[in-house]
Amino acid sequence: MSKQIPAMSNIKGDLSAGLVVFLIAVPLCLGIALASGAPLFSGLIAGIVGGIVVGSFSGSQLSVSGPAAGLTAIVLTAIGKLGAFESFLLAVVLAGAFQLLLGFIRAGLIANYFPSNVITGMLTAIGVIIVLKQIPHAFGYDKHSEGELAFIQHDGENTFTSILSTINHIQLGAVIITVVSILILLYWQKVPKLKAIPAPLVAVLVGIGLNALFIASGSTLALEQSHLVTLPVADSFSSFVGQFSLPDFSKILDKDVIIVAATIATVASIETLLNLEATDKLDPLKRYSDPNRELRAQGIGNMISGLIGGLPVTSVIVRSSANINAGGRTKAATVIHGMLLLVCAALIPVLLNMIPYATLAAVLLVTGYKLCKPTVFKQMFAKGKYQWIPFLVTVVVIVVTDLLMGVAIGLGVSVLFLLWGNMKSPYFFRKEHYRTGDMFVLELSQEVSFLNKANILLTLDKMPDNSTVIIDAAKTVYIDQDVLDIIREFTQIKAPQKHIKVVLRGFKEAYKINNTDHLFLNGEKESPVAVSHSQGTHKELLKELSVN
Repeated sequence: MSKQIPAMSNIKGDLSAGLVVFLIAVPLCLGIALASGAPLFSGLIAGIVGGIVVGSFSGSQLSVSGPAAGLTAIVLTAIGKLGAFESFLLAVVLAGAFQLLLGFIRAGLIANYFPSNVITGMLTAIGVIIVLKQIPHAFGYDKHSEGELAFIQHDGENTFTSILSTINHIQLGAVIITVVSILILLYWQKVPKLKAIPAPLVAVLVGIGLNALFIASGSTLALEQSHLVTLPVADSFSSFVGQFSLPDFSKILDKDVIIVAATIATVASIETLLNLEATDKLDPLKRYSDPNRELRAQGIGNMISGLIGGLPVTSVIVRSSANINAGGRTKAATVIHGMLLLVCAALIPVLLNMIPYATLAAVLLVTGYKLCKPTVFKQMFAKGKYQWIPFLVTVVVIVVTDLLMGVAIGLGVSVLFLLWGNMKSPYFFRKEHYRTGDMFVLELSQEVSFLNKANILLTLDKMPDNSTVIIDAAKTVYIDQDVLDIIREFTQIKAPQKHIKVVLRGFKEAYKINNTDHLFLNGEKESPVAVSHSQGTHKELLKELSVN
């Protein structure tokens, strides 16, 4: 049973983590909204709802929800197709209702079928993407928004060409702020008297202070507004409330709206389940989160987000991993980050607009590195090719395409390796050589599928004349019907023709094959003592039979 801790027992760590996630979430929410072709404030609404609403209903203690980069292409296309943002909001509401239904019919069980090597590959790939995407921001090249996580970017550049372009746009002021921020993040907590104050908060305040100093001194190191967070600023309460939107319910039966809703629900649910599994894998306390409860929480969140003008939400691994790394241990951190988004967006947007992207890049670089450290690769390589090849494929494909494509291909490679492994060892053999002839004992594997048909057929056909063959099915739980037919044909037709004695043991009644080991034990095993013996896998036996 997973270890649970009281909700308020880690309030200091959760407050610190909530603040860190909030600082990261602000530019991500705005950037994803910008990349989606939606109003900037809709991204903040999704972040607020993901924190407060989903955080409250979710069973996960560490998962953070909000607008997801993986949905930007779908949202951008859907807004254009539906013609009005209000119609799109209705699709978000319906998508939430679909997710709620998926949670009640327990569709979240699909999460149990994601292989751990693919989930580890996904986490590592996200870490690689974070690091690669933050390099331009760390050097002051802020042409692309923080929410831009896709390999192919909207202006035609890709992740690598964007890094190359940075060489021509280096801002020395941003580099200084990045370096200072990284040093604070790495060493602040090592000073006992200072570690009570969260290092990321210190880094942000120092970043703001350094840029203010550059501006006051008239230095060329000063960063312009394009290199700072840009939050929508309302000049009054009514103006702030006016940034919220309502869905157009007159389109509720529109076929295109329903198709968009179903698409969002499907993609958002898969991303959520993947990220939930990945977050549980990072949890220091190794707790398990109910995927069905998470789908219901996401459904409620998307219905509310759509109702007040927000983008669709999913569980997001960047913010979730930042939450864990910053010391978050209960869902209080997630809710706190949502409340900070709401309060600060309403009351102090001007202060937030002073935060340099370089400081936030430093926070994300540290977070990303922790996800893709070299030790992760070493551990996966040590587990053998059946683990590291699907892992590496997942990492590479996610980095150069997107999360869902990478996971799908990684899952496909894992299945191929599973089939290959199943095909490789249909049985283990033991061969004993007597003066009167050879005896082969074939112990069938736990599962013998149609993929093993060719190897078993080839083995039985190569059995030498005048030998004894014992086929032992005692350890099997499943034998494919084609394989059973091959064994019957060998026993009844081929073996008698070659004067081969066949002994069958351990076959279940359902296989409809009669065991004959009792005859063998009752006196037919009266051979002289074995002269020699050998054992191994079916490949070694086939090699031996081929030589002979």
